[in-house]
Amino acid sequence: MKLSLAIVALALAVPATGFAQDSTAVSSGREYPNTFSSGSANISPFTNKSKRFNDWAVSFGAGVPLVQSADLTSLKNGNGKNLFGYSAYVSIDKAITHAFGINLQYDRGETRQGWFNTKKDAPANASAKQQVGARTQYDAISLIGDVNLSNLFRRVDNHSPYRWALHGYAGLGTLAYRAYQKDETGDRMVTEVKPFKLGSMFAQAGAGLKFKVNHRIDLEGRVMYAITGDDEFDGGGDKYSAINQREEQVSDNFFNATLGLSLKLGKHESHVMWHDPLQEMYYKLDVLASKNQDIEVCKKGDLDNDGVCDDWDRQLDTPSGARVDGAGVALDTDLDGVVDLYDKCVTVPGPVENNGCPTSTPVPDGPVIEGETKLEGIEFDLNSDRILPSNTPILNNAVNYINSSNGSYTVIGATDTRGSDAYNQKLSERRANSVKNYLIENGVQSDKLNAVGKGEKNLKYPECNPATKCPEWKNRANRRVYFEAK
Repeated sequence: MKLSLAIVALALAVPATGFAQDSTAVSSGREYPNTFSSGSANISPFTNKSKRFNDWAVSFGAGVPLVQSADLTSLKNGNGKNLFGYSAYVSIDKAITHAFGINLQYDRGETRQGWFNTKKDAPANASAKQQVGARTQYDAISLIGDVNLSNLFRRVDNHSPYRWALHGYAGLGTLAYRAYQKDETGDRMVTEVKPFKLGSMFAQAGAGLKFKVNHRIDLEGRVMYAITGDDEFDGGGDKYSAINQREEQVSDNFFNATLGLSLKLGKHESHVMWHDPLQEMYYKLDVLASKNQDIEVCKKGDLDNDGVCDDWDRQLDTPSGARVDGAGVALDTDLDGVVDLYDKCVTVPGPVENNGCPTSTPVPDGPVIEGETKLEGIEFDLNSDRILPSNTPILNNAVNYINSSNGSYTVIGATDTRGSDAYNQKLSERRANSVKNYLIENGVQSDKLNAVGKGEKNLKYPECNPATKCPEWKNRANRRVYFEAK
């Protein structure tokens, strides 16, 4: 049974130590890992090659198990002198973060309890007085969570290089044991529990104090409390025996005090469990703050004096006095090709030769006689037919303009090139009807308007098509509604 547990622990340890050897190399691939990346060329997937810290370790140690509560003499009851056994452990430790890890641990040991050492002869009439000696040989495999309490609660303004760390442990596993009892009649095994059975489950929890000897070795003192959930672990025999009916408790638990070493694996200088990211961040901020370095902004200047540096100005010859967007491009609110600085009708599109205003031939003391003209400037969000608040002034001007005209108008809806032809056709029709309904609700006679959708067949920027990638401002200009005189 002991040999089989050792083989299982070794089989799990071999592949773990193989993956523990990481590299300092960084991936040089320039493809972005996903569509949500920042676009930086320095992005690389997180692999063993890109890690900065070691995160694997092998730990081992030895100590003394002490039975805490039992029907035979233990720490809690009786005055026996035969209490100190021996124990040893080995574990494979994986750090998940700087504050949490998981350990696969194998324990082996022997507890001693009773009135005399089972290695010695029993006193006369020991069984009559129920003063027997007992020992329990055990093997255990458990999965233990490791919480670095020091990294959780350490002050970020502590700049001293720390070498002590308090850890908390808790986990579950399988406990196999053989319990022996001895009196004047001889030494005999009274209980045997096999591993990996429902009745062999146990839990343990405790704390350990680690000292960092160097970047490879840690020294640790640890105290664990094992909950066996078993009334026969102490060697008292069957749970209904005379010995096991002495005390009311139904389980034999024990403490295990050990001293051990951890060997940190990997090629880096530091292990992640000894790294505090907050401390590193504050240290770097202090280093930057101590540097007296002037940051030069706008190296190439601002030749057109529009407030946008030439380093990222997309229009280097902006007219003086024109309002610009964040890229330094002069604003053209109605997108008629005349910047707002020179546009006499900022919200209503018109030809350049008419200073950005629509052309018309007014009739004195009568309604306007409309020639062939177009009114543009009404744009929409992607996949939407909702009228934007910014379109309200343009539409209100259109109400007045159409009411003063003798002619009738076609309200034409259009889309950009994204989406299928059928979808874009229906979307353009919804946009045209949305604008038509707005005009009618605000006083335009319904018989003067007709709504038509042209989908992506009449682009303002025809160079935008599914095969090319257009800037968003051109796609937005293609998503529009405009008017044509009949």
